[in-house]
Amino acid sequence: MTPEEKLQHLPDKPGVYLFRDTAGEIIYVGKAVSLKNRVRSYYQSGARQSPKVRALMNRAVDFEYIVTDNEVEALILESNLIKEHRPRYNIYLKDDKSYPYLKVTLGEDFPRVHVTRRVVRDGSRYFGPYTSAGAVHETLDLLRRLFPFRTCKQKLAEGVMPARHRPCLNFHIGRCLAPCSGQVGREEYRAMIREISLFLEGRQDDLIKELTRRMNEAAEKLEFERAARLRDQLQAVRQVLENQKVLSTSKEDRDVVALAQNHDLSLVMVFFVRGGKLIGRDQFLVPGAENTPVEVITAFVKQYYARADFIPGEILLPEIDPQERPAMEEWLSGIRGARVRLVVPRRGEKKQLVDLAAKNALLALQEVEQDQKSRGQGRDACGELARELGLESIPYRIECFDISNTQGEESVASMVVFEEGRPAPDQYRRFKIRTVEGPNDFASLKEVLTRRFTRAREERELVQTGQLSTRQAKFYRLPDLVIVDGGKGQLSAVREVMKELGFAHIPAFGLAKEEELLFAEGRSEPIRLPRDSRALHLLQHLRDEAHRFAVTYHRQLRTRRNLKSLLDEIEGIGPVRRRALLKAFPSLEDMARATVEELAAVPGMNRAAALAVYRFLRG
Repeated sequence: MTPEEKLQHLPDKPGVYLFRDTAGEIIYVGKAVSLKNRVRSYYQSGARQSPKVRALMNRAVDFEYIVTDNEVEALILESNLIKEHRPRYNIYLKDDKSYPYLKVTLGEDFPRVHVTRRVVRDGSRYFGPYTSAGAVHETLDLLRRLFPFRTCKQKLAEGVMPARHRPCLNFHIGRCLAPCSGQVGREEYRAMIREISLFLEGRQDDLIKELTRRMNEAAEKLEFERAARLRDQLQAVRQVLENQKVLSTSKEDRDVVALAQNHDLSLVMVFFVRGGKLIGRDQFLVPGAENTPVEVITAFVKQYYARADFIPGEILLPEIDPQERPAMEEWLSGIRGARVRLVVPRRGEKKQLVDLAAKNALLALQEVEQDQKSRGQGRDACGELARELGLESIPYRIECFDISNTQGEESVASMVVFEEGRPAPDQYRRFKIRTVEGPNDFASLKEVLTRRFTRAREERELVQTGQLSTRQAKFYRLPDLVIVDGGKGQLSAVREVMKELGFAHIPAFGLAKEEELLFAEGRSEPIRLPRDSRALHLLQHLRDEAHRFAVTYHRQLRTRRNLKSLLDEIEGIGPVRRRALLKAFPSLEDMARATVEELAAVPGMNRAAALAVYRFLRG
């Protein structure tokens, strides 16, 4: 049946419609109160259509539809189909599986709180999603300061003592209740976990009441140590709340949504207001310039709140499709279990909240634009580098290796990675030289490149057989270009290894420091890049970053060696205690700042030995 024939038989009922292109791909999903009226509107004269709809209809060759009982069912089906098919002409957010969440493992007797990117039905509770990994880790650090929950991965159960049940340092410094050693029961521990959930939900008033109740209860039972701990926790929570900005005189929970747009991007900002206070914010990028503000906001509300952990009773918006609002409010109310209102304020305090969120959205969008500009400059520099070096393709990933030592002592190497001409610090790797004695950069480079590419080959085999995921693999990704800090000798050592291990197809060059010359295999004359070229600046930045990373690691090892020697001078500190101290306090500054109690809490230490260390370091 042709589309024209289908139009004649469209039902006057709510449902979802899907447009397909010549390849049969779904390119747009929409919902309608009346399929008959809505779908026919797409086939009207082109003069009445927006540019987006005209572009859609130029590609659409067929459509199909699904009838639902009501508009709310159509809305839910539309959201599911958009998430599953990601049609070209729909607005959609990034998949929630790529966002970090805070996971509270309620399925365990003694739950943990940690960061995850996988949401599974295992009885746990998830808070998020967070668009920034930095934001979720900051929240986790704050929780650790406020609540002494366990961070270990031991499998603990009520009444079952683990193999290693001696409390760790976290217990002695007040950062853990030590359920592993029976210091706290299941109910008391889970009461603290409920307080963490209240904090993450933004229900701080309820949290303060709960902490106050437990503190008074402990005092009445003459459990003064527990009451004092709860008192300190209560003071810490109040101090955090005092620093939160009051945004509303009313103490209602609400989300404030705002939008900023430029020629090809939209950025949605969400303020989370709980009890009248701003407890956090999040932002989402929506690509595409053809979408109107109403379309972006409407699509955002549908997709974001379909997976949100908490839905407040009121959501403030800059605008919303009035025809969509009733069904969306009914749908959100059904998820929440109580009424949800979508409000577009025109004046007063609520309008000021939306305007404030809009200002922040604009600033965030400007930062994104600057970041994209920087990425564009990085890609341009990589393109220029490819031309200057005669590479077959533009290098997306460049790895640079450098060696650092002091007269052959504590010899280390760094592997620094740039992607699209920009540093990728999470991909940096460092190596402690194992097989080379003395200051031998050639041999050190051979060892490092052997380890790097051997691991790459092993991990790629494990990934192919399903024994390892790409996220777990540290050396799975291969470079498009290798740079070594040095001249012909260093380059020869590197190329020898790459040929032996089957990676000779990856181009490699040596970058000499003094004259900034590039040496290539099989080429007698070095390559001299123009002084003002972006390609040279890129390589200089890469080389300097590799040098900095190697030197930093070398200094850490040297400091650790000196600290080890220093501890040997303290009476009563043998090899076992020395290793334990170095594990607990990695630097001299950390150890010198520690109290006698913190030193004594280190496994294997006692008060006399702790006092000796304290006096020696403070002496």
